[in-house]
Amino acid sequence: MGGNQTSVTEFLLVGFQLSPRMRVLLFGLFSLFYAFTLLGNGVILGLISLDSRLHTPMYFFLSNLATVDIAYACNTVPQMLVNLLSPTQPISFTGCLTQTFLFLIFALTESFLLVVMSYDRYVAICLPLRYSIIMNWKVCLTLAVTCWAVGVLLSLVHLLLLLPLPFCGPQNVNHFFCELLAVLKLACADTHLNKIVIMAAVVLVLLGPVSTIVVSYGHILHAILKIQSGEGRWKAFSTCSSHLCVVGIFYGTAIIMYAGPQHGDTQEQKKYLLLFHSLFNPMLNPLIYSLRNREVHAALRRRLEKERPS
Repeated sequence: MGGNQTSVTEFLLVGFQLSPRMRVLLFGLFSLFYAFTLLGNGVILGLISLDSRLHTPMYFFLSNLATVDIAYACNTVPQMLVNLLSPTQPISFTGCLTQTFLFLIFALTESFLLVVMSYDRYVAICLPLRYSIIMNWKVCLTLAVTCWAVGVLLSLVHLLLLLPLPFCGPQNVNHFFCELLAVLKLACADTHLNKIVIMAAVVLVLLGPVSTIVVSYGHILHAILKIQSGEGRWKAFSTCSSHLCVVGIFYGTAIIMYAGPQHGDTQEQKKYLLLFHSLFNPMLNPLIYSLRNREVHAALRRRLEKERPS
């Protein structure tokens, strides 16, 4: 490192190399998906808060997941939409690191929430008679607060390791938002410690939760197979199928992005995977839970009938 370095005060997000016409087309399409994300998760939050029949632990955690998905999308999608229309529009250094920090908070919190939701399903199916005692509101609130707190603290670790690094150019972030690994590549210093901490986080936040969820659903499957009636078996399975779909999408894309190879054309493929993770995943979650959930359907019908003029 030489002595004539200048500090970078802003970054340019490279995003996707597209023609102007394609940028306008994707701007309209992604704006529509973004609106669906906000609307779908907003409806889920509204139904859960307004319908007393949905005031249960499962829907309490689902409301936290919907909140995370809204925040997740709001953190990355608006900047991506701006870049589609104005590719040379820079983002400030502070704004870039803030985006990185918030993205980590919401991603980590969602990871822990999915583990807590699998535990809720485990207690509901394997220990139904003790469910109301084990999953009381104090426990639910403690679990939710812990998910958010751990997400913030772990994200703070990454931020504190990122802040002291010098950035002296280039300033082109090879991503559609300030993703941690893409920003680290621009640092004019050794980032070995940062990468070690990221790998430790991958084990803690991805592989650890996935293992826990697999064990939980192993017990759940064993309990479901012991149910005598086909109707009871289907009802038990249907309460878990939506969560399993969300788990598969979230952890599948996350593990490929952060536990897979980090070189060559794989980097461009991971950019598209993260686009799916940031834009489509928050949009699909409310669809998965609403389309496969009779209680959500019933709550929506009751709300529409109540609002309908007599």
